[in-house]
Amino acid sequence: MAATAFLKGVGLGGSLIVAIGSQNAYLLRQAIKREFVLTCVAICVVCDMVLIAAGVAGMGQLITGAPALLWWLKIGGAAFLLAYGWRAARSALRPAALVAGDGATVSSHGAVVAAMLAFSLLNPHVYLDTVILLGSIGGQQAGNGRLYFAAGAMAASLAWFSGLGWGARYLAPVFALPRAWQVLDGVIAVVMWSIAASLLL
Repeated sequence: MAATAFLKGVGLGGSLIVAIGSQNAYLLRQAIKREFVLTCVAICVVCDMVLIAAGVAGMGQLITGAPALLWWLKIGGAAFLLAYGWRAARSALRPAALVAGDGATVSSHGAVVAAMLAFSLLNPHVYLDTVILLGSIGGQQAGNGRLYFAAGAMAASLAWFSGLGWGARYLAPVFALPRAWQVLDGVIAVVMWSIAASLLL
C-alpha cells in the first residue's frame, strides 16, 4: 500500500512538474548561464514541496471555494508572464548581447531570487495542478497513504529540478554560440506568452 501510494505520487507529480513551462524555462536559462543554480533549484523544490503538502492537507478545497482568489492569480500571473516574455523576445533580437561563458552579463542574486519565486508562485497552473489536482488525489489515499503519496510527488520534484539544474551544464558548448541563445530566448518568449494567453482566455 505504501509503495503503491509513493509510486502514484512519483508518477503524477513528475508528469505535472514537467508540464509547467515557465518555471522550467527560467531554471533552464539560469542553469545554462550557471548563475545561482543552487538557489534556483532550492526555490523550485521548496515551493513545490510546500504546495504539495498544502494540497494533500486540504488547501485545494479552499482554493476551489475562492474563485476571486484564482481570478487575481490569473491576472497577476498573466501580467508577469507577458512582461518577462517581452524581455526574452528583446534578448532574442539582440544576439550581440547573448554571450555564454565568462563574458555573459550576470544578474543580481536578488533579481534571480525574485524572478524564480514569481515563476514558482505567480503561475495559477501551479495551484490548479499541484495543489488542487495533486491534493485531491493524494487526499483520497487511505490511512498513511496520503503521506507516502506526497513524499513520492516531492521526490519527483527534487529529482526533476536537480536534474534540470545541474544537467543543463552539458549544453554549455552549444550555448557558446549567440545563435543558440537567440533560439532559447525566442522559445522562452513563446512559452511565456502562450501560458499568459491561456490564463487570460
